[in-house]
Amino acid sequence: MTKIVPQPGIMEIALYQGGAAHVAGVTNVVKLSSNENPFGPSPRAVQAMQDAAAQMHRYPSSDHAALRQAIGEVHDLDPERIICGAGSDEIIAFLCQCFAGPGDEVLYTEHGFAMYRISALAAGATPVEVKERERVTDVDALLAGCTERTKLVFIANPNNPTGTMISEAEVTRLADGLPEGALLVLDGAYAEYVDGFDAGKALIEARDNVVMTRTFSKIYGLGGARIGYGYGPKAIVDVLNRVRGPFNVSVTALAGAEAAVRDTDYLDYCRVENAKWRSWLAEALAALGVPSDTSCTNFILARFADQAEAEACDTFLQGRGLITRRVAGYNLPNALRITIGDEEACRRVAQAVKDFKDGAQ
Repeated sequence: MTKIVPQPGIMEIALYQGGAAHVAGVTNVVKLSSNENPFGPSPRAVQAMQDAAAQMHRYPSSDHAALRQAIGEVHDLDPERIICGAGSDEIIAFLCQCFAGPGDEVLYTEHGFAMYRISALAAGATPVEVKERERVTDVDALLAGCTERTKLVFIANPNNPTGTMISEAEVTRLADGLPEGALLVLDGAYAEYVDGFDAGKALIEARDNVVMTRTFSKIYGLGGARIGYGYGPKAIVDVLNRVRGPFNVSVTALAGAEAAVRDTDYLDYCRVENAKWRSWLAEALAALGVPSDTSCTNFILARFADQAEAEACDTFLQGRGLITRRVAGYNLPNALRITIGDEEACRRVAQAVKDFKDGAQ
Protein backbone atom coordinates (compact mmCIF):
# COMPACT_ATOMS: atom_id res chain seq x y z
CA MET A 1 0.00 0.00 0.00
CA THR A 2 1.35 3.43 -0.91
CA LYS A 3 2.91 5.54 1.81
CA ILE A 4 2.31 8.68 -0.19
CA VAL A 5 -0.67 10.36 1.43
CA PRO A 6 -2.19 13.85 1.10
CA GLN A 7 -2.28 16.39 3.88
CA PRO A 8 -5.13 16.09 6.44
CA GLY A 9 -8.38 17.55 5.15
CA ILE A 10 -7.67 17.14 1.45
CA MET A 11 -9.63 13.91 1.03
CA GLU A 12 -12.62 15.50 2.76
CA ILE A 13 -12.99 17.83 -0.22
CA ALA A 14 -15.70 16.77 -2.66
CA LEU A 15 -14.81 17.69 -6.22
CA TYR A 16 -16.47 20.96 -7.20
CA GLN A 17 -19.12 20.51 -9.88
CA GLY A 18 -19.67 23.47 -12.20
CA GLY A 19 -23.00 24.15 -13.84
CA ALA A 20 -23.88 21.81 -16.70
CA ALA A 21 -23.71 23.23 -20.23
CA HIS A 22 -25.10 20.44 -22.43
CA VAL A 23 -28.12 18.12 -22.56
CA ALA A 24 -27.71 14.93 -24.55
CA GLY A 25 -29.93 14.87 -27.61
CA VAL A 26 -31.25 18.42 -27.12
CA THR A 27 -30.45 21.38 -29.34
CA ASN A 28 -31.02 25.11 -28.80
CA VAL A 29 -29.84 24.75 -25.22
CA VAL A 30 -29.81 27.76 -22.89
CA LYS A 31 -27.36 27.51 -20.00
CA LEU A 32 -28.86 29.03 -16.85
CA SER A 33 -26.79 27.09 -14.34
CA SER A 34 -23.70 29.23 -13.68
CA ASN A 35 -24.98 32.81 -13.23
CA GLU A 36 -23.25 34.03 -16.36
CA ASN A 37 -24.09 37.33 -18.07
CA PRO A 38 -26.33 36.45 -21.05
CA PHE A 39 -25.07 39.51 -22.94
CA GLY A 40 -21.43 38.49 -22.62
CA PRO A 41 -18.55 40.86 -21.89
CA SER A 42 -18.28 44.48 -22.93
CA PRO A 43 -17.33 44.81 -26.62
CA ARG A 44 -14.49 47.01 -25.40
CA ALA A 45 -13.23 44.16 -23.24
CA VAL A 46 -13.38 41.74 -26.15
CA GLN A 47 -11.41 44.14 -28.35
CA ALA A 48 -8.83 44.72 -25.63
CA MET A 49 -8.32 40.99 -25.20
CA GLN A 50 -7.99 40.47 -28.94
CA ASP A 51 -5.37 43.20 -29.09
CA ALA A 52 -3.53 41.74 -26.10
CA ALA A 53 -3.41 38.27 -27.67
CA ALA A 54 -0.59 39.47 -29.92
CA GLN A 55 1.53 39.81 -26.75
CA MET A 56 0.88 36.34 -25.41
CA HIS A 57 4.57 35.46 -25.81
CA ARG A 58 5.36 38.02 -23.10
CA TYR A 59 4.89 37.45 -19.39
CA PRO A 60 2.11 39.56 -17.90
CA SER A 61 2.70 42.38 -15.47
CA SER A 62 3.54 40.96 -12.07
CA ASP A 63 2.13 43.93 -10.14
CA HIS A 64 -1.12 44.35 -12.13
CA ALA A 65 -0.64 48.10 -11.70
CA ALA A 66 -2.77 49.23 -14.67
CA LEU A 67 -5.76 47.11 -13.63
CA ARG A 68 -5.47 48.06 -9.97
CA GLN A 69 -5.36 51.72 -10.99
CA ALA A 70 -8.48 51.31 -13.15
CA ILE A 71 -10.38 49.53 -10.38
CA GLY A 72 -9.31 52.22 -7.94
CA GLU A 73 -10.48 55.04 -10.18
CA VAL A 74 -13.86 53.50 -11.00
CA HIS A 75 -14.70 52.29 -7.47
CA ASP A 76 -12.83 54.94 -5.46
CA LEU A 77 -10.47 52.40 -3.91
CA ASP A 78 -6.81 52.70 -2.98
CA PRO A 79 -4.89 50.72 -5.65
CA GLU A 80 -2.22 49.87 -3.08
CA ARG A 81 -4.82 47.88 -1.15
CA ILE A 82 -6.00 45.81 -4.15
CA ILE A 83 -4.75 42.31 -5.01
CA CYS A 84 -5.69 40.59 -8.29
CA GLY A 85 -6.22 36.89 -8.72
CA ALA A 86 -7.38 34.16 -11.07
CA GLY A 87 -11.00 34.80 -10.15
CA SER A 88 -12.08 35.70 -6.63
CA ASP A 89 -11.71 31.97 -5.89
CA GLU A 90 -7.95 32.45 -5.80
CA ILE A 91 -8.25 35.34 -3.35
CA ILE A 92 -10.40 33.13 -1.10
CA ALA A 93 -7.72 30.42 -1.28
CA PHE A 94 -5.00 32.95 -0.45
CA LEU A 95 -6.94 34.10 2.63
CA CYS A 96 -7.27 30.55 3.94
CA GLN A 97 -3.67 29.74 3.10
CA CYS A 98 -2.37 32.81 4.92
CA PHE A 99 -4.67 33.08 7.92
CA ALA A 100 -6.01 29.60 8.73
CA GLY A 101 -4.39 26.26 9.34
CA PRO A 102 -4.50 23.16 11.54
CA GLY A 103 -6.39 23.88 14.75
CA ASP A 104 -8.08 26.98 13.29
CA GLU A 105 -11.73 27.36 12.31
CA VAL A 106 -13.29 28.98 9.23
CA LEU A 107 -16.96 29.97 9.51
CA TYR A 108 -19.49 30.25 6.69
CA THR A 109 -23.26 30.05 6.41
CA GLU A 110 -25.19 26.87 5.62
CA HIS A 111 -26.10 27.99 2.09
CA GLY A 112 -22.75 29.65 1.44
CA PHE A 113 -20.44 29.27 -1.58
CA ALA A 114 -18.76 25.85 -1.71
CA MET A 115 -15.25 27.30 -2.08
CA TYR A 116 -15.22 28.54 1.53
CA ARG A 117 -15.28 24.98 2.84
CA ILE A 118 -12.97 23.67 0.12
CA SER A 119 -10.33 26.36 0.69
CA ALA A 120 -10.49 25.89 4.47
CA LEU A 121 -9.90 22.14 4.16
CA ALA A 122 -7.10 22.71 1.64
CA ALA A 123 -5.35 24.88 4.22
CA GLY A 124 -5.77 22.23 6.92
CA ALA A 125 -8.30 24.30 8.86
CA THR A 126 -11.66 23.15 10.20
CA PRO A 127 -14.71 24.44 8.30
CA VAL A 128 -17.67 25.37 10.51
CA GLU A 129 -21.14 25.70 8.98
CA VAL A 130 -23.56 28.09 10.68
CA LYS A 131 -27.34 28.16 10.23
CA GLU A 132 -29.11 30.89 8.28
CA ARG A 133 -32.54 32.29 9.11
CA GLU A 134 -35.01 31.58 6.28
CA ARG A 135 -32.21 31.65 3.69
CA VAL A 136 -30.74 34.91 5.01
CA THR A 137 -27.38 35.33 6.75
CA ASP A 138 -27.93 35.28 10.52
CA VAL A 139 -25.43 37.55 12.28
CA ASP A 140 -26.39 36.30 15.74
CA ALA A 141 -25.78 32.70 14.67
CA LEU A 142 -22.39 33.60 13.19
CA LEU A 143 -21.31 35.42 16.34
CA ALA A 144 -22.49 32.50 18.47
CA GLY A 145 -20.49 30.15 16.25
CA CYS A 146 -17.22 32.00 16.84
CA THR A 147 -14.62 30.62 19.24
CA GLU A 148 -11.05 31.50 20.14
CA ARG A 149 -10.05 29.29 17.19
CA THR A 150 -12.02 31.31 14.61
CA LYS A 151 -9.69 32.95 12.09
CA LEU A 152 -11.93 33.67 9.09
CA VAL A 153 -15.65 34.34 8.68
CA PHE A 154 -16.97 34.28 5.10
CA ILE A 155 -20.27 35.77 4.00
CA ALA A 156 -21.41 36.51 0.47
CA ASN A 157 -23.50 39.67 0.35
CA PRO A 158 -25.64 39.25 -1.72
CA ASN A 159 -25.47 35.51 -1.14
CA ASN A 160 -25.20 32.63 -3.58
CA PRO A 161 -27.36 30.55 -4.07
CA THR A 162 -30.10 32.31 -2.09
CA GLY A 163 -29.86 35.76 -3.70
CA THR A 164 -30.58 37.45 -0.36
CA MET A 165 -28.48 40.08 1.43
CA ILE A 166 -28.18 41.77 4.80
CA SER A 167 -27.89 45.47 5.62
CA GLU A 168 -24.73 47.50 6.17
CA ALA A 169 -25.73 47.83 9.82
CA GLU A 170 -25.85 44.04 10.21
CA VAL A 171 -22.48 43.61 8.50
CA THR A 172 -21.02 46.25 10.81
CA ARG A 173 -22.47 44.46 13.84
CA LEU A 174 -20.84 41.25 12.67
CA ALA A 175 -17.45 42.91 12.22
CA ASP A 176 -17.72 44.58 15.63
CA GLY A 177 -18.56 41.29 17.36
CA LEU A 178 -15.83 39.05 15.96
CA PRO A 179 -13.19 37.74 18.33
CA GLU A 180 -9.80 39.42 18.27
CA GLY A 181 -7.64 37.97 15.54
CA ALA A 182 -10.55 36.94 13.29
CA LEU A 183 -10.99 38.37 9.80
CA LEU A 184 -14.36 39.02 8.14
CA VAL A 185 -14.41 38.31 4.41
CA LEU A 186 -17.19 39.94 2.38
CA ASP A 187 -17.67 38.08 -0.89
CA GLY A 188 -18.98 40.69 -3.33
CA ALA A 189 -19.30 38.52 -6.43
CA TYR A 190 -22.79 39.90 -7.05
CA ALA A 191 -22.32 43.39 -5.61
CA GLU A 192 -22.62 45.14 -8.97
CA TYR A 193 -26.21 43.97 -9.33
CA VAL A 194 -27.18 46.19 -6.37
CA ASP A 195 -27.32 49.79 -7.59
CA GLY A 196 -25.20 52.11 -5.46
CA PHE A 197 -23.82 49.32 -3.25
CA ASP A 198 -20.13 49.65 -2.26
CA ALA A 199 -19.84 45.98 -1.14
CA GLY A 200 -18.37 47.02 2.21
CA LYS A 201 -15.81 49.61 1.13
CA ALA A 202 -16.63 52.07 3.92
CA LEU A 203 -16.46 49.36 6.57
CA ILE A 204 -13.13 48.08 5.26
CA GLU A 205 -11.60 51.54 5.33
CA ALA A 206 -12.78 52.11 8.91
CA ARG A 207 -11.48 48.83 10.36
CA ASP A 208 -8.51 46.47 10.22
CA ASN A 209 -10.42 43.16 10.32
CA VAL A 210 -12.52 43.25 7.12
CA VAL A 211 -11.65 42.45 3.50
CA MET A 212 -13.77 41.96 0.40
CA THR A 213 -13.45 39.86 -2.72
CA ARG A 214 -14.84 40.83 -6.11
CA THR A 215 -15.01 39.10 -9.48
CA PHE A 216 -15.15 39.87 -13.19
CA SER A 217 -16.98 36.58 -13.81
CA LYS A 218 -20.57 37.74 -13.25
CA ILE A 219 -21.85 41.10 -14.48
CA TYR A 220 -18.62 41.77 -16.39
CA GLY A 221 -19.06 38.53 -18.34
CA LEU A 222 -15.42 37.40 -18.04
CA GLY A 223 -15.88 34.06 -16.29
CA GLY A 224 -13.77 32.34 -18.94
CA ALA A 225 -10.89 34.75 -18.40
CA ARG A 226 -10.56 33.88 -14.68
CA ILE A 227 -9.93 37.20 -13.00
CA GLY A 228 -11.02 38.84 -9.76
CA TYR A 229 -9.61 40.94 -6.96
CA GLY A 230 -9.56 41.58 -3.25
CA TYR A 231 -9.54 44.80 -1.24
CA GLY A 232 -8.59 45.22 2.38
CA PRO A 233 -6.21 46.71 4.91
CA LYS A 234 -2.74 47.23 3.46
CA ALA A 235 -1.19 44.88 6.00
CA ILE A 236 -3.55 42.06 4.98
CA VAL A 237 -2.98 42.60 1.26
CA ASP A 238 0.78 42.60 1.81
CA VAL A 239 0.49 39.16 3.42
CA LEU A 240 -1.63 37.80 0.55
CA ASN A 241 0.86 39.05 -2.02
CA ARG A 242 3.56 36.93 -0.39
CA VAL A 243 1.84 33.73 -1.55
CA ARG A 244 0.52 35.05 -4.86
CA GLY A 245 2.35 33.75 -7.88
CA PRO A 246 4.06 36.61 -9.75
CA PHE A 247 2.26 35.87 -13.03
CA ASN A 248 -1.06 34.53 -11.72
CA VAL A 249 -3.24 36.55 -14.12
CA SER A 250 -2.80 36.38 -17.91
CA VAL A 251 -2.05 39.21 -20.34
CA THR A 252 -5.47 38.88 -21.96
CA ALA A 253 -7.36 38.72 -18.66
CA LEU A 254 -5.66 41.87 -17.38
CA ALA A 255 -6.46 43.75 -20.58
CA GLY A 256 -10.06 42.57 -20.69
CA ALA A 257 -10.72 43.38 -17.05
CA GLU A 258 -9.26 46.87 -17.34
CA ALA A 259 -11.45 47.65 -20.34
CA ALA A 260 -14.49 46.06 -18.69
CA VAL A 261 -14.25 48.00 -15.43
CA ARG A 262 -13.92 51.28 -17.32
CA ASP A 263 -16.98 50.58 -19.51
CA THR A 264 -19.48 51.72 -16.90
CA ASP A 265 -22.23 52.36 -19.49
CA TYR A 266 -22.23 48.68 -20.46
CA LEU A 267 -22.31 47.61 -16.82
CA ASP A 268 -25.30 49.88 -16.17
CA TYR A 269 -27.10 48.39 -19.19
CA CYS A 270 -26.53 44.84 -17.91
CA ARG A 271 -27.69 45.77 -14.40
CA VAL A 272 -30.92 47.36 -15.66
CA GLU A 273 -31.76 44.49 -18.01
CA ASN A 274 -31.07 41.95 -15.29
CA ALA A 275 -33.28 43.75 -12.78
CA LYS A 276 -36.13 43.98 -15.28
CA TRP A 277 -36.17 40.32 -16.23
CA ARG A 278 -35.39 39.12 -12.72
CA SER A 279 -38.57 40.79 -11.47
CA TRP A 280 -40.55 39.51 -14.43
CA LEU A 281 -39.42 35.91 -14.01
CA ALA A 282 -39.88 35.89 -10.23
CA GLU A 283 -43.43 37.18 -10.60
CA ALA A 284 -44.23 34.77 -13.43
CA LEU A 285 -43.04 31.76 -11.41
CA ALA A 286 -44.77 32.95 -8.23
CA ALA A 287 -48.04 33.06 -10.17
CA LEU A 288 -47.45 29.38 -10.98
CA GLY A 289 -46.97 28.47 -7.32
CA VAL A 290 -43.16 28.58 -7.41
CA PRO A 291 -42.02 31.26 -4.94
CA SER A 292 -38.60 32.80 -4.47
CA ASP A 293 -37.07 35.25 -2.03
CA THR A 294 -36.40 38.78 -3.27
CA SER A 295 -33.14 38.42 -5.17
CA CYS A 296 -30.37 41.02 -5.28
CA THR A 297 -28.35 39.05 -7.84
CA ASN A 298 -28.59 37.71 -11.40
CA PHE A 299 -30.48 34.58 -10.41
CA ILE A 300 -33.51 33.51 -8.45
CA LEU A 301 -33.85 30.56 -6.10
CA ALA A 302 -37.10 28.91 -7.19
CA ARG A 303 -38.64 26.83 -4.41
CA PHE A 304 -40.82 23.75 -4.97
CA ALA A 305 -42.97 21.60 -2.70
CA ASP A 306 -40.18 19.10 -2.10
CA GLN A 307 -37.00 17.65 -3.56
CA ALA A 308 -38.88 15.27 -5.85
CA GLU A 309 -40.81 18.10 -7.51
CA ALA A 310 -37.68 20.25 -7.87
CA GLU A 311 -35.76 17.44 -9.54
CA ALA A 312 -38.71 16.51 -11.77
CA CYS A 313 -39.05 20.12 -12.90
CA ASP A 314 -35.32 20.31 -13.59
CA THR A 315 -35.50 17.20 -15.73
CA PHE A 316 -38.51 18.62 -17.58
CA LEU A 317 -36.66 21.90 -18.20
CA GLN A 318 -33.66 20.03 -19.54
CA GLY A 319 -35.93 18.34 -22.04
CA ARG A 320 -36.88 21.84 -23.22
CA GLY A 321 -33.22 22.81 -23.52
CA LEU A 322 -33.12 24.85 -20.31
CA ILE A 323 -30.29 24.03 -17.89
CA THR A 324 -30.75 25.24 -14.30
CA ARG A 325 -28.83 24.31 -11.15
CA ARG A 326 -29.92 21.83 -8.52
CA VAL A 327 -28.75 23.05 -5.13
CA ALA A 328 -29.22 20.08 -2.81
CA GLY A 329 -25.47 20.32 -2.19
CA TYR A 330 -26.13 23.74 -0.67
CA ASN A 331 -28.72 22.28 1.73
CA LEU A 332 -31.58 23.41 -0.50
CA PRO A 333 -32.92 20.15 -1.96
CA ASN A 334 -36.37 21.57 -2.83
CA ALA A 335 -35.00 24.44 -4.93
CA LEU A 336 -33.52 25.23 -8.32
CA ARG A 337 -31.19 28.17 -8.91
CA ILE A 338 -32.12 29.82 -12.21
CA THR A 339 -29.81 32.37 -13.82
CA ILE A 340 -31.56 35.41 -15.29
CA GLY A 341 -31.11 35.19 -19.02
CA ASP A 342 -32.26 37.55 -21.75
CA GLU A 343 -35.94 38.11 -22.53
CA GLU A 344 -36.26 35.01 -24.70
CA ALA A 345 -34.66 32.76 -22.08
CA CYS A 346 -36.84 34.10 -19.27
CA ARG A 347 -40.00 33.62 -21.29
CA ARG A 348 -38.94 30.08 -22.20
CA VAL A 349 -38.38 29.24 -18.53
CA ALA A 350 -41.75 30.60 -17.46
CA GLN A 351 -43.57 28.72 -20.22
CA ALA A 352 -41.73 25.49 -19.46
CA VAL A 353 -42.50 25.66 -15.74
CA LYS A 354 -46.15 26.34 -16.58
CA ASP A 355 -46.22 23.31 -18.85
CA PHE A 356 -44.57 21.21 -16.14
CA LYS A 357 -47.18 22.30 -13.61
CA ASP A 358 -49.93 21.59 -16.14
CA GLY A 359 -48.58 18.10 -16.74
CA ALA A 360 -47.56 18.68 -20.37
CA GLN A 361 -45.02 16.51 -22.13
